[in-house]
Amino acid sequence: MFKKALSSPYIHNPPFSTRGMMFRVILALLPAAAAYAWLFGWGVVVNMLLATGVALLCEAIMLALRGRPLQPAITDGSAILTALLLAFALPPLAPWWLTTIGVAFAIVVAKHLYGGLGFNPFNPAIIGYVVLLVSFPRELTLWLLPAQLAEHTLDPAATLGYVFGATLPSGLTIDALTAATPLDAMKTQLGLGHTTSEIMANHPVFGLVGGKGWIWIDLLLLAGGVWLIYRRVINWHIPVATLGSLFAISSLFFVLDPQHSPSPLFHLFSGAAILGAFFIATDPVTAATSNLGRLWYGAGIGVLIYVIRSWGGFPDGVAFAVLLMNMAAPTIDHYTKPRVYGHDGSGDA
Repeated sequence: MFKKALSSPYIHNPPFSTRGMMFRVILALLPAAAAYAWLFGWGVVVNMLLATGVALLCEAIMLALRGRPLQPAITDGSAILTALLLAFALPPLAPWWLTTIGVAFAIVVAKHLYGGLGFNPFNPAIIGYVVLLVSFPRELTLWLLPAQLAEHTLDPAATLGYVFGATLPSGLTIDALTAATPLDAMKTQLGLGHTTSEIMANHPVFGLVGGKGWIWIDLLLLAGGVWLIYRRVINWHIPVATLGSLFAISSLFFVLDPQHSPSPLFHLFSGAAILGAFFIATDPVTAATSNLGRLWYGAGIGVLIYVIRSWGGFPDGVAFAVLLMNMAAPTIDHYTKPRVYGHDGSGDA
């Protein structure tokens, strides 16, 4: 008798079951999440706890409505990982309803209405984020200054007061706490005719390579991603192709016009490039499956990130790049699938 697998990904080695894989990804994300909270305050913790609670509640409701058992789906870690990834992409002082809408859409629509884990064609966390980005663009621009630049900080009580009640301590305004992200500041200033060297030298959010504080988060994400490759939770093909293509195309434009094209390191260590390359694009359900296909899939994401950042309407293009390549994954798989032994690849039996 063979036990029927409940959903993909179909991983038969017990330490690398779906649950084991999800919780290893969560573990790899935690050091960067801790640095994120240390640099940007208690709102990061509130976002993640709220997102996790909403995700588990929505997961349980949808399983009940679909007549499915709560176990093992409620404890396989997929809903928690979706919640943490979405919370990671939200501003630290995102209002409670924003986080709730994004997570609920990710779990209910992007995951369960397509059939649940293993049947969703798009990454649920990215779908939830894009819905928020398109629907509530102002709320997603209210980013706190990192700890080394902030003149005012919020304690846990004040953070909860703003997240759940939109109130701040007397004398403080949200404009005094927030500023543009490094990518947003760079895009805006380039549009005003300033050069990259002027922008990096005169804007307080920039450090030597990218945004102040952000480089530590990205380095910890990079370390977590390398650990996932080492533990064989993910393959190296997609992260290397994504970051390699982004580095290559940004290097080309930087060499051609260094005063109006940010450096390759700026592109790698600003925004969500590393988070997307290791933790989002590698989703085994929505990515390409063959090794050659993964290379094309990742390369497409990297190129699209640069195109959207440089000429699109959004300062960071990771979410849209991943969604576009999710659409292309079935076609990539069709043209890059390995030849079956004994067949000539022509399609004839």
